Amino acid sequence: MKLNELKDNQGARKERMRIGRGIGSGKGKTGGRGQKGQKSRSGVSINGFAGGQMPLHMRLPKRGFNNPFGTDYAIVNLGMIQKFIDAKKLDTKGTIDHAALKAAGLARGGKDGVRLLAKGELKSKISLSVHGASKGALEAVEKAGGKVEIIEKKVLPPKVNAKKDAKNKA
Repeated sequence: MKLNELKDNQGARKERMRIGRGIGSGKGKTGGRGQKGQKSRSGVSINGFAGGQMPLHMRLPKRGFNNPFGTDYAIVNLGMIQKFIDAKKLDTKGTIDHAALKAAGLARGGKDGVRLLAKGELKSKISLSVHGASKGALEAVEKAGGKVEIIEKKVLPPKVNAKKDAKNKA
């Protein structure tokens, strides 16, 4: 047997069916969709429709809510920072901030900044600039000879309702 003589078994590779290409193909005319009606048309999605009855997803109770004032931090553990330093993906000379962690691929998301947690062990002396840190993480960084600068979150003043103020003055 030679490499140029290798072949798949008969029927191992099956070509896809080309639908709607004439009646001789076996999938012509209606293209395997049967006759007329909503399901024979394109762009129709009736998943979850229960024939006029209240659908299951609407019968189930709602839980929880999305807090518009909640903070979204990218969570980074000390062990992962050490792992990236050992792999030379993070530079310990400068200050490690959100941009540096994101560039290294450590901080995903986190539109409000980075929060540092103490999971894992830190051996390197590093300087961090983060938006939040646990007590254990702060102690671990200081024990390794580094320092953590915590950036204060900018709090915007509440929006003033001009109509209410006009009523109150009058």
